[in-house]
Amino acid sequence: MAIRTEKDFLGSLDIPKDAYYGVHTARALENFTITGVQINHFPRIIIALAMVKKATLAANVEFGLISKEIAGAIDQACDEIIDGKLHEHFVVDLIQGGAGTSTNMNANEVIANRALEILGHEKGSYKNLHPNDHVNLSQSTNDVYPTAFRVGLLLSHADLLAALEQLIGHFKDRAELFKSIYKIGRTQLQDAVPMTLGQEFQAFADTLSEEKQRFRDLEGLLGEVGLGGTAIGTGVNAPKGFAAVACKHLAEISGFSVTPAANPIEATSDTGIYLTWSGVLRRTATKLSKICNDLRLLSCGPRAGIGEINLPPVQAGSSIMPGKVNPVIPEMVNQVAFQVMGNDLTVMMACEGGQLQLNAFEPVMVANLFQSIDIMKRAMRILGDRCVSGITPNIEHCQKNLEKSITLVTLLNPQLGYEISSEIAVEALTAKRTIRELILERNLMSSEDYDALIKESTELD
Repeated sequence: MAIRTEKDFLGSLDIPKDAYYGVHTARALENFTITGVQINHFPRIIIALAMVKKATLAANVEFGLISKEIAGAIDQACDEIIDGKLHEHFVVDLIQGGAGTSTNMNANEVIANRALEILGHEKGSYKNLHPNDHVNLSQSTNDVYPTAFRVGLLLSHADLLAALEQLIGHFKDRAELFKSIYKIGRTQLQDAVPMTLGQEFQAFADTLSEEKQRFRDLEGLLGEVGLGGTAIGTGVNAPKGFAAVACKHLAEISGFSVTPAANPIEATSDTGIYLTWSGVLRRTATKLSKICNDLRLLSCGPRAGIGEINLPPVQAGSSIMPGKVNPVIPEMVNQVAFQVMGNDLTVMMACEGGQLQLNAFEPVMVANLFQSIDIMKRAMRILGDRCVSGITPNIEHCQKNLEKSITLVTLLNPQLGYEISSEIAVEALTAKRTIRELILERNLMSSEDYDALIKESTELD
C-alpha cells in the first residue's frame, strides 16, 4: 500500500497515501479501537461538522483572516461533504478521549486535504493549507464539537418526527376502522367497563402525538450554541464579534435558527440540552414500549388468551411448535425501548461527569443519542408498516368477552341502585351467567335498552 508520512509534535506516522485524513486521525485510530462504530455511521454528524466549518470559514473571510483562494477551496470541500462525499474518510471511533478533539481534527484534516487537491497540491502538503491554521481558524474543538452535536440533532429532527407521525397515522387508521367494535376495558389486568376497540387505538395515537410537540420545544434550545467561544468560552484566538457572525452564517447554511449563547463560558461546559433531549426520547420510547405490551396482550393466545386482535404474521414463531406465530415486531420495539432507556442513563451520567469549564464526555453522549435516534426511527417505521397497519379485530371474541364480564353491572347502578346491581353481580358470578341474561329474565330492561346503555357508556363528553 502506498503511504505518505506526516508528523506532529509526537513524531512521524505513516498514513495511506489515498487517505484524506491525517496524522491526528491516524493516532486516534490507534488509541480508540472501542466500539468499531466510526462517526461515518451517522452521516448527520459529519454534515453538521462541515456546516460549522463552512460557517466559521465565512466569518473568517468577513474578518479578513484568510485569503480568498484558500477560502474558496475549503468552502468547496465543505460543500462536497455536506452533499455526502468523502464520508468514508471520517473514521474515528464514536467513543474517544479528548472531548471530541479527534472528531474535530478528522474533519479538519479531510477538509484540508480535499482543499489541497482542489488547489492542485498533494495531500499532506500542509505548508500550502493547514488543518489547524486554516480549517480550524478562530475555533476550538470545545466550541465546534458541541455546536456540530446540536446541529446534528436538529438535522435528525425531521426524519424522527416523520417516523413518529407515520406511526401515529397507522394507529389513527386502525382507530377509525375499529370505532364500532365494542369490547371490555381493563384495569390492573382485570375486567373494567365497556369501550370500543377504536377508542383503545385512538389512545395509542394520541399519547404518541403528545411527543411531537415535546421534540419541537427542544429546537430553540438546540439553536443556542457556544460557537465563537473557542477553548473555554472567552473567545481566545477569535476576533471580537466572531460568534455573532459565525452563528449568522451557520443559520443561513443549516436553515435552522442559530444564535450565540448568552454566556459562552456557561455554554462551553453545560450539557443540559442533551439530557433534556435524551429524556424526551426516553419518554417516547417508554410510551412506545407500553403500547407494544398492550398489543401483545390484546393479541395473546390466540385461542387461549385475550385474542381480541390479530397481529399480522411475519415469520414462523417456533423451531418446535408448528403453526406458532409470535409478536416479534412489538417484541423488537420493546427491546429498542430498553436500549434507549439505557442510553439515556449513560447520557445522564456523562452530563454529570463534566468538570470545571468543559465536559470531556460529549463523545459518549453523541454515540448514545444518535444510536437512540437511529434505532427509534427504524423501529417506529417497522412497527407501523409491518404490524399496526395489518392488525385485524376478532369482533366475535370482543363481543363474547364483553358479554361475559361481571363488571357490566356497574352500568346498572344509576338506574337500578347498588343493592339490586350487587345481587345481579353475585348471581351472575355464582351461576356463571351473563348480566344480560339476568336483566332480561327479571324484566328489568329490554335487550335494546341494555345495548343502548353499553353504547352510551362508551361515548365521551
